[in-house]
Amino acid sequence: MIKKLLYAATLVAGSFLFGQGVKFEEGKFSEILAKAKKENKLVFIDAYTSWCAPCKLMVKNIFPLQSVSDYYNTHFISAKIDMEKGEGIQLAKKYKVNSYPTYLFIDGNGEVIHRGLGYFEEKDFIQLAKDADDPNKKLAVLKKKFEKGEKSPEFLNNLASLADSYGDKELAVNALRRYFEAKQGKDFTEKDFNFVLFNTKTTDAPTYIIFQERKDDILQYISEEEYNKSNNRFKLNTISKKSYNQDTKLFDEKYFLSEVGKIVGNAEAEKYLQKEKAEKALKNKDFATYEKISLDLYKDPSKEDSGELAMAAWNFYEKATDKFSLERATLWAQEAVNKGEDPMNTGTLANLYNKIGDKKNAKIWAEKSIEIATKQYGKEAVDPDMIKLLDSLK
Repeated sequence: MIKKLLYAATLVAGSFLFGQGVKFEEGKFSEILAKAKKENKLVFIDAYTSWCAPCKLMVKNIFPLQSVSDYYNTHFISAKIDMEKGEGIQLAKKYKVNSYPTYLFIDGNGEVIHRGLGYFEEKDFIQLAKDADDPNKKLAVLKKKFEKGEKSPEFLNNLASLADSYGDKELAVNALRRYFEAKQGKDFTEKDFNFVLFNTKTTDAPTYIIFQERKDDILQYISEEEYNKSNNRFKLNTISKKSYNQDTKLFDEKYFLSEVGKIVGNAEAEKYLQKEKAEKALKNKDFATYEKISLDLYKDPSKEDSGELAMAAWNFYEKATDKFSLERATLWAQEAVNKGEDPMNTGTLANLYNKIGDKKNAKIWAEKSIEIATKQYGKEAVDPDMIKLLDSLK
């Protein structure tokens, strides 16, 4: 499950209705706010970025679900806002949005009354919405309950996520400590495991402390090798964050290579730096630099991680125009599929074949993508764009 969350997924941007999915409003934030106030509803904001993989998975797997849309369309005026474009830049600062996806529930006066963070499964995402309507679920109220000694696992889990999304790391760590202390000698569930890994990105994350303290429990679900890889990834992400200057958009390469070299060796450190440069270039809308670095990085796709290949292939499908680049991306997508068929990987491959003019293979892989999605997740999870692509190829 964790690995699947890292794969690329189709992003449908702007204002849209996913079949019977969540309806996102167009217009300025002030207009959306006014509409919510007039209808006596809360505003639900999906605060996302174009490069955020979990954001894309929510678009693909959760927003289209009937149960989700029934609740959200009834109770909220919803908006989907890219936090790195237009009004989103100022809204991210105002509401302290630092991680993605972040979900904001805002009243008619523009005040945040509830929020959530990360990828949610269907039932949990509906519960998040219900909590927004519950005055007892506000952070200030929850904090008072915590200080009085509340130990309910559900309460502590929710408080940790909420406190982290508000930037209150100390409260988040303390809530997590109490949550896991209460589970000493009890089952460390797969849900606990997923929660820790999904919410840990750097060594600064509140969950990183739990990742270290509950290593033996985590090793029930992954090998020692995978644990060490994850630990290194958190350390590397922290170094990358510290070495990158947001204003100049440049890395302190000397510091980066020195610190990363201590973890993975000098040769790998250079490669890791190139990957970080590529990611930042894409984030900064500099596709030419991203394209150049990626073509050099993935010369031998057989040696690369399938998730990385799938993500790079999708980015090239969306933005590349050069035939050579598109053909290389097709090879990356094919290698990702070879390492594990997935509806998103096969869908990317279908789209790339279609873009380079190979309609025969595009049809084969579009059919395969729909087949796998239906088999694994049900008909409602099939990407509508894949259906459109297949229809255009008949």
